[in-house]
Amino acid sequence: MYLEELDSYMYQTVGQDAIEFVAKALDVPLYRRVIRGTAVEQGAEYGGRASTTGITGDETEDLYELLAEVKSKHPDIAGVSVGAILSNYQRVRVEHVCRRLSLVALCYLWQRSQAELLLEMIGAGMHVVLIKVAGIGLTKTHLGKSLGEMEETLFKLNALYGSHICGEGGEYESLTLDCPLFKSRIQLDETEVVIHSDNDFASVAYLRIKSATLVPKSESFDPTTIRVPPLLDGHSGESIPLDEESLIPTSLFQSSEGSSHPSESSIKRGNWVSVANIQTVLDTRDLSISDEVSSCFELLREKLSQWHLQLSDCVNINLFISSMDLFTQVNAVYAAYFGTSPPARACVAVDLPSPYRVRLDCVAYNGSDRQALHVQSLSYWAPANIGPYSQSILADARVFVSGQIGMIPKDLSLPSPRSLTLETALSTQHADRIVAALSENSGGWHGHSQLVVFWLSDPKHFKTVSNLHFNLQRHRDRHAGVIYASVKAIPKAALVEKQVLLHTGRFSVDDDGEVVAEDRVPLLSSDSASNKSVRWQISNFPDGTASCLSLSFSDGAGINTSEIETLRTHKDLQFFWKHALSVRLFHVPSIGDTAIAVLQELFGSNPLPVTMIPCQFLATPLCDKCDFIICILTT
Repeated sequence: MYLEELDSYMYQTVGQDAIEFVAKALDVPLYRRVIRGTAVEQGAEYGGRASTTGITGDETEDLYELLAEVKSKHPDIAGVSVGAILSNYQRVRVEHVCRRLSLVALCYLWQRSQAELLLEMIGAGMHVVLIKVAGIGLTKTHLGKSLGEMEETLFKLNALYGSHICGEGGEYESLTLDCPLFKSRIQLDETEVVIHSDNDFASVAYLRIKSATLVPKSESFDPTTIRVPPLLDGHSGESIPLDEESLIPTSLFQSSEGSSHPSESSIKRGNWVSVANIQTVLDTRDLSISDEVSSCFELLREKLSQWHLQLSDCVNINLFISSMDLFTQVNAVYAAYFGTSPPARACVAVDLPSPYRVRLDCVAYNGSDRQALHVQSLSYWAPANIGPYSQSILADARVFVSGQIGMIPKDLSLPSPRSLTLETALSTQHADRIVAALSENSGGWHGHSQLVVFWLSDPKHFKTVSNLHFNLQRHRDRHAGVIYASVKAIPKAALVEKQVLLHTGRFSVDDDGEVVAEDRVPLLSSDSASNKSVRWQISNFPDGTASCLSLSFSDGAGINTSEIETLRTHKDLQFFWKHALSVRLFHVPSIGDTAIAVLQELFGSNPLPVTMIPCQFLATPLCDKCDFIICILTT
């Protein structure tokens, strides 16, 4: 016996009395299962951060069992279609199930404009009727009406009350009677209106389908008539063709860090912990890449445990590997250490000093105000994660956005023919959309970039990418320092990868004994040493909190002791030597030892949690060619 109206966070049960007709109209087999679980886990995340198992007794596990049965009967099944437009709750749970069953979640409506979607569905010839109403302005008289008939009403209610045009807020539920994929059309012969609750604000009523028939269709489906959203929003999409030479990586350099490169280290600032320069301490002779990755993560686990933190507390990891040929093997081991909502991540190949093949650093947070955006579905929105990482992590008002490459979201391919312009525009759009989606699900803040790192596959891409960033940057990027770093390779042989650190701009302040939210905007300041060979960008808030510094040296070998002392005592820089949380040292070949010496002079006796990042070329908006860049993050 099936309930007509189940109080479920996950499933629509109204209209299930017609589901057999939907299956026949599609000409596909139907599998059903009684929902025995309840919404045990009602939070934004599902499952544990340290494992991939589900929650016993949760209604999500009924879906797992049903899809497991389907896959056993149809082993060629590869994906699951999800109709979520805004619902993180549903999408996260379907993705969790799909991941465990090695299925791909297809979520092509995700983050689409509901106004556009409604018009597209009507225009595509879909005949969809309302079978439940539960929103203000909707009554039992609207039951059975089509979306075409309801168009004017739905737009009006949206304008008056902010109601969701496609019913994403539970305002209504629907049943598809005909669409281009149907082989037959469903005709409702007898229905009954059931009043669930009736009040002046918003009545709840649904349509009980007592009998229906299938009507054969003669027309065939032409998929070319279906509208596909444009690849870019607000951009022309025109690309600057690259000549063949500019697409060929420059000759690779051997890193020169000498014997003085720093060992792994960690530091705690409040609820934040930074772990730097993690690499294996084992003898690398005859050590497999899998064992080397495991060694790094066990060392990271040990360093975190010293501060009573776990791997699940990580919010961002920067992963550096010696060759992108190792990417798949590294990912396989990496994934075993994380479950739900893994940390944000950037991964690039750099010229690590022999014999190391893996190096990483980490920022972790042990507060309760951590939120992840972890989208694993294919969509038109932004790329699904192609590795074991979240698109972004929000913690203590800091937002870490994973490195974004210019993939086409619907199938995770790179543009063909290759275009640096298009890849840069896409990586920028991906980052913007990720921030917008995270904001929408965490209180609706504006967000301001404080640090942008462009990883480049070739030094010759610098000018093009920097010009494009200047033209494409959103208002939230104008407060950010920017670093351009050319490295050995980027995942999927991409030309550019954009990594962003933001702040929501939202602070909790005391207002006559009441804690209220206050929005603030960071300031970006730039300055230089007297000889102009040292320049810096600082993004911080007026009270000095949440600061980012990028300090660039164009003549690192020529800097002398007195100049270093001037930097160490400069009023704008002193704060960073005492309060650094994370330090990354980007450097070009043969300058690593010099850069470390300068860094040690600047920090003096203060803790030095620094990660070395060998690069082929470095630049900032203030310096077209740098020897090294010191990048510091404070809390």
